[in-house]
Amino acid sequence: MQMTSTDDVDANLKAARGWVDEAVASGAELIALPENFAYMRHEGDPIACSQDLDGPIVAALRDAAAHHGVWLLGGSFPERIPGEGRVHNTSVAVRPDGELAAVYRKIHLFDVDLRDRGGKRYGESATFAPGSALSLVDTPFGGVGLSICYDLRFPELYRALCARGARWLAVPSAFARETGKDHWEVLLRARAIENQCFVLAAAQCGEHGGGRASYGRSMVIDPWGLVLAQAADRPGPIYAECDLEAQGRLRESLPALDHRRGDLPAS
Repeated sequence: MQMTSTDDVDANLKAARGWVDEAVASGAELIALPENFAYMRHEGDPIACSQDLDGPIVAALRDAAAHHGVWLLGGSFPERIPGEGRVHNTSVAVRPDGELAAVYRKIHLFDVDLRDRGGKRYGESATFAPGSALSLVDTPFGGVGLSICYDLRFPELYRALCARGARWLAVPSAFARETGKDHWEVLLRARAIENQCFVLAAAQCGEHGGGRASYGRSMVIDPWGLVLAQAADRPGPIYAECDLEAQGRLRESLPALDHRRGDLPAS
């Protein structure tokens, strides 16, 4: 799912529900939303709507999943941390019965300076606290490894998820335009190829207000690294049929995952 979220939570939740309804009507069984799907703050502004896991944002996801009987990957939202001024950037996976199946808190924080490339300076760690644990959710389609945006640049995270049984890698994102135009597709395809996994990359696109913009180009990529679906530069769902049997044959015929060496000494 591709969205252009703003700082209006109610409007964002309404838009997300509409896109989920449309995806289900087209036959989708596993649906992914982008990072910050419910709330896209202006860069530098304080978080105005941090919530707990039992707050209205997660409740909206649970209601949508249960209403349609589908698996829903809830992009990310700002999760309140008791006694802490910062928040977590948190993704949840919801089962078809509306119950939470997994929670993931973004590990790698986007502290970068893109001003020499026409962008902004970003300092996520001033507002967000990093998570510290991997999250893999078991589904009828196989294990889904959860991650968020900047995590994409750290292949060891995905290799660890793959070692734990991931057949899918979820990368909800709000990629900056300055990096997205050169790195987004390259990194996504690399993660798919090296882990022989499907990659679900639901992204934010367009102008969010307050001078903030996202690259977009949401994608579904197969374990060979082929782009099965790619979004245009506007909000809306994209679809792909993912062949799990073909993935199994690939892993058997090109058993790179079995050829990994864990006995090599550090240099």
